[in-house]
Amino acid sequence: MSDMIEVVIDSIRVHLMAPQRVIVLKQTNADRFLTIWVGPYEAEAITVALQEVEVARPLTHDLIKNIFGAFNARITRIEIVRLKDEIFFGNIVAEVDGREVHIDSRPSDAIAIAVRAHVPILVHSTVMEEAGRSPEQDIPVVSAPIKKAPPVPLTDEGNDRLSVFKDFLDKLDLDSPDKNKPA
Repeated sequence: MSDMIEVVIDSIRVHLMAPQRVIVLKQTNADRFLTIWVGPYEAEAITVALQEVEVARPLTHDLIKNIFGAFNARITRIEIVRLKDEIFFGNIVAEVDGREVHIDSRPSDAIAIAVRAHVPILVHSTVMEEAGRSPEQDIPVVSAPIKKAPPVPLTDEGNDRLSVFKDFLDKLDLDSPDKNKPA
């Protein structure tokens, strides 16, 4: 387990151009983040649990947690263990009759269960090395100040069109603002 890095849910974000959501996980002892794309239903399941919303009947992830309890299995943690072809792989880790059991799971489902069971979320160090990001990685390095280009000169047609505004402004009496009010 020494290869595992503990993370917490930093946020769940909506992609404005797609139906997908992003779960942002933050490393607990560093300023490093892992983003995982999930579907809207999985994101909603996690959000409901984070906000401790009361539901009339158990949702799927509540049901799974209840099944673990009914069989005297204690969920101890969830793990994100691998990244292959841009797909994350996870495990729900439970203790059953004194032995540790790893159950293959999509990370989004495992996270939804972790929030309900109040257990740690762990990411394998190789996954974090490959897909984790630090804020300073996203800041472009600027070597020289950006120079502003001079404005493009107006054409004769552009000047003619703007002359209406110039005439209006020239007629304003800025020293006597009351004179400019319509009667």
